[in-house]
Amino acid sequence: MENIVDVSSAYEGIKRFITKTPLLSDDFIDKSLACKVFFKCENFQKIHAFKARGAINAVRKLPDKTLKLGIATHSSGNHGQAVALAARLFNTQSYIVMPENSPKTKIESVRWLGGKITFCAPTLEARESTLERIVSETGAHFIHPYNHPDVIEGQGTCAYEIFQHGIEPDYLLVPVGGGGLLSGTLLAALRYAPATKVIGCEPANADDALRSLRAGRLIPVDKPNTIADALRTSLGELTFSIISKHVTDIFTVTESEILEAWRWITFHLKVIVEPSCAVPVAVLLKHKETFKHKCVAIILTGGNVDPDMLKLIL
Repeated sequence: MENIVDVSSAYEGIKRFITKTPLLSDDFIDKSLACKVFFKCENFQKIHAFKARGAINAVRKLPDKTLKLGIATHSSGNHGQAVALAARLFNTQSYIVMPENSPKTKIESVRWLGGKITFCAPTLEARESTLERIVSETGAHFIHPYNHPDVIEGQGTCAYEIFQHGIEPDYLLVPVGGGGLLSGTLLAALRYAPATKVIGCEPANADDALRSLRAGRLIPVDKPNTIADALRTSLGELTFSIISKHVTDIFTVTESEILEAWRWITFHLKVIVEPSCAVPVAVLLKHKETFKHKCVAIILTGGNVDPDMLKLIL
C-alpha cells in the first residue's frame, strides 16, 4: 500500500481545489497543558471538513467516460458533501445515500452542492444496499468514504501540510471512524515525519478500531451510541491493514469526556467544530502526563454541526 500512495503527488493534484487550512496555537493552552499544541483546522476547509481532500483526489483521477455517468457514495454527511463538491468541480452528477438521522446542516449542504439524496435507515447494511440500487439504476461510479487508496492518499495531504510547516510533532492525534484520515496520516508520517507517533482517537461507545487491533481482525461496531456522529462507522479491510501495521496506539474517551473537550475547544480555542473533533482533544486532556513537555498536533476534522447541538456545551 505504501508503494501506491503518493501523498505529495496528491497534494500537487488537489491544491488548487482546496484550502490550505491554518495551524493554530495558543500560549495559554500551551502553558495550561504543559506542552506545545498545534491545531490543524480543517473546519476551515472546503465544505468545512477534511473529506474534501480525499473525494477530490479520487474524482480527479477518473476517466471522462466514467465521470459522464456520475459518482455516488453513502455518507452521514461530510464525505457526501465532499463527493457533491467534487462532482460540481468536475462537471458531473453526484448521488448521495444518507442515513435518515444525518445532521440537518450536512443534508442542506449536499443539496446546495447539487447532490441527489436518497435517505436510508441508519445502518451500514441499509447504506450499502441502497447505494447498490442507486449505482445499478444510474451507472454512477462509487467513491468509498474511506476504504479506497485514492481517498486515503488525499486525506494524507492534511498531515502533509502540517509537516510542510516545518513541524515534526512528537505526537499527532487523529480521530478514527472508518480510518481513512488515520490511514492517510500514518502513510504521510511514515515518509515525511518518521519520528512522529500517530495515535488514533476513538469514542468508547464506538471502539471498533481498538477492539479490532487487539483481536487482530476486523470487529465491526455494533449500534454505536456516540455524539461523535462522524466516528460511528467501522474500519474497512484496507484501512485496518494500514492502521494495524503503523499506528502507535488507539486511545478511547467517554461521552462525558467528549462533551467536556468540545466545550473546552469552543471556549479556549474560540472555534466552532463538530463533536467528532473533540475526541482527540479529549484524549489530550485525559492523558496530560503522556503529552507533558511534548509537541502535539491535533487534526480538527470539521465544523459542520447543527446549531441546536451547540446547546449541549453552553
